[in-house]
Amino acid sequence: MLAIAVLTVGFTIYYFVEKSNDQTSHLHEEEVYTCSMHPQIIRNEPGNCPICGMTLVKKVSEKQPEENHSIEHLLEPTDQFVVGNFQTTTPKDTTISSELHLPGLVAYDPNSSVNISARISGRIEKMYVNYKFQKVNKGQKLFDLYSPELLTAQQNYLYLITNDPENTSIIKASKQKLLLYGMSSSQINSLAAAKRVNPVVSIYSPSSGIVEGTESKDKSTTGNMQSAETTTTSLDLKEGDYIKKNEIVFKLVNTDKVWGVFNVIQGYNSLVKVNQSIRISSELDKKDYFNAKVNFIETQLNQNEKTNRVRVYLNNRNLKFPVGLRLQGIIETNPVKGIWLRKQALVSIGTKKVVFVKKENGFKTAVIKTGIEINDFVQVIEGVSTQDTLAGNAQYLIDSGSFIKTE
Repeated sequence: MLAIAVLTVGFTIYYFVEKSNDQTSHLHEEEVYTCSMHPQIIRNEPGNCPICGMTLVKKVSEKQPEENHSIEHLLEPTDQFVVGNFQTTTPKDTTISSELHLPGLVAYDPNSSVNISARISGRIEKMYVNYKFQKVNKGQKLFDLYSPELLTAQQNYLYLITNDPENTSIIKASKQKLLLYGMSSSQINSLAAAKRVNPVVSIYSPSSGIVEGTESKDKSTTGNMQSAETTTTSLDLKEGDYIKKNEIVFKLVNTDKVWGVFNVIQGYNSLVKVNQSIRISSELDKKDYFNAKVNFIETQLNQNEKTNRVRVYLNNRNLKFPVGLRLQGIIETNPVKGIWLRKQALVSIGTKKVVFVKKENGFKTAVIKTGIEINDFVQVIEGVSTQDTLAGNAQYLIDSGSFIKTE
């Protein structure tokens, strides 16, 4: 009996030892598969992720301590650490030059505008120009003005030349007064010949241009809305309105000299310099370019568009560009040296830019500070270096069901 008991115990020990060895051998060969986007999915055989459909990636089981494999990285949050083998890239320390494409439009040159005003107070008897943007030529009659002051000055002039013709100094002063009131020399000669006063003086255009209306004198708001035609095309002053001396009736803008105004995105204004060459095309023919130079850079930021504006002074006598025409400007930038990264290697999460840095078992998120963008590259200010290996497509590593968290 004792021999049988010893034999039984020995067989039992042998059975469990062999079974343990078999299990250990089996564990050495056991493999697990997980999803790169959803590491919580773990399978014992190949297949597809039940969440996103991606092919599962083979990983060594956690039951092999002798090879020092661990799945601690699989237990990290998917919004901080991504497991998988993805295409990678590295930041480059190089120099990049490119072209800036600047949208713009044609605008009036305010320096070439002319104010049309009366030299004497009075009432507008007749308007020969009634609408904004109406074209007028030099010497064209603009409006007739009735003035009691002009009537009195004409009567004094006729009295002097009739009753005191030898008093040349006084007659000369009276004639000069009529000239200052807006009468021409020919009109004064006609007055002297006819011996008949005319209290209406005609105002003529001193130059050619386009009529631009002035702001309405009545700033108060009314209950009734004006029609679109009234607010956009009609002039503020009408026949029968009274105007004061030196009051501006309207402006004439010269279309022979115009501005090309171009918008530069905030942060890129340092790449644009005065006298820098710019190639310009219009929406009339986008393939027809002409060369010009940047004449002025506005230092004030446009709050609405978050851009800086540059001006190009254009001779429009031959171009014949209408005001408001959309333009496209191209400026070749000077080479910029720095650390550059492709745009697709980062992702923006509001106020931060995030990349995925290659680690031993996957990719970990990192915040970087960026500068300007040129073509398909972004300038890296801080956060990564040329020694780091990054995921080539950061958007591909984002789990659509979670937010990216950074340390």
